[in-house]
Amino acid sequence: MHKIGYVVFPGFQLMGFAAVTAFEIANLTLEQQAYDIALLSEAGGEVKSSAGFGVVTKAFDETEYDTVMFGAGTEIEPVTPGLVSFARHALQASRRVAAPCTGAFILAESGLLDGRRATTHWAFARQLRDRFPHVKVEEDRIFIVDGSVWTSAGMTAGIDLALAMVEKDHGEEIARSVARKLVVYHRRAGGQSQFSALLELDPKSDRIQRSVNYARANLRNVLSVDELADAAGLSPRQFSRAFRAETGQSPAKAVENLRVEAARLMMEQGRHSMDVIAEETGFSDSDRMRRAFLRTLGQPPQTIRRNAREGVI
Repeated sequence: MHKIGYVVFPGFQLMGFAAVTAFEIANLTLEQQAYDIALLSEAGGEVKSSAGFGVVTKAFDETEYDTVMFGAGTEIEPVTPGLVSFARHALQASRRVAAPCTGAFILAESGLLDGRRATTHWAFARQLRDRFPHVKVEEDRIFIVDGSVWTSAGMTAGIDLALAMVEKDHGEEIARSVARKLVVYHRRAGGQSQFSALLELDPKSDRIQRSVNYARANLRNVLSVDELADAAGLSPRQFSRAFRAETGQSPAKAVENLRVEAARLMMEQGRHSMDVIAEETGFSDSDRMRRAFLRTLGQPPQTIRRNAREGVI
């Protein structure tokens, strides 16, 4: 049996329990108690969540766990000496230590992330980098595994982290079955981005939304302003003005962002060559795609592919 210690503290955020649920569903899928989960806290007893109600926890003691996972808060909470001591002990005594979202600050304060690659919720990534310069922060990753230390982005990324652990422990088919029962996509690759070009566009009118949907479905096309304007039912001049007003981007830049996102997804999920990916996403050739990646992400496609493969464990 794999023993998991999930650590909470006053003001912890309940979304972290979604990761715990992944282990619970793994037990149901495997039809055995593969994971035994204990809720832990420094003092034990009832610990209040950020939602105001509490959960009953067990105090830190000498019990050893295969996996220790630290919860997160809606803000960066002060790290107590007791948490630091427990985190350092966990690194020595456990097979892996994990921290979704702001839990990474507990690991960083404890020195566990010094010299390691790590990620956190995008909203806190700069603070993590500024406060802990010895941590190699990669703010645009879903999750990162560096040795025995696992970190992830915030909110639902904890599910991806837990599914990756289930896959590591019991194989891809079990992890895929757990994901289906959770009604989530079979986990996102660790190297996948926290950001979405579609969310950043967020058009306000149906006409501009139609043009975005059309562009996304027809990335192999040239996608000129005239073509997009026709999809929106506007003149090219009206379309360009309305598109920029609603999205803050030019149509050309938006199309490039959509192409970069689609190409990155292909790199993370498949084994197509760069030339094939460039053609399928409308870049025409890999050199043009490379320049777009550098403009948009600050990294070449080869780095994105390598990060995705490393993130898979």
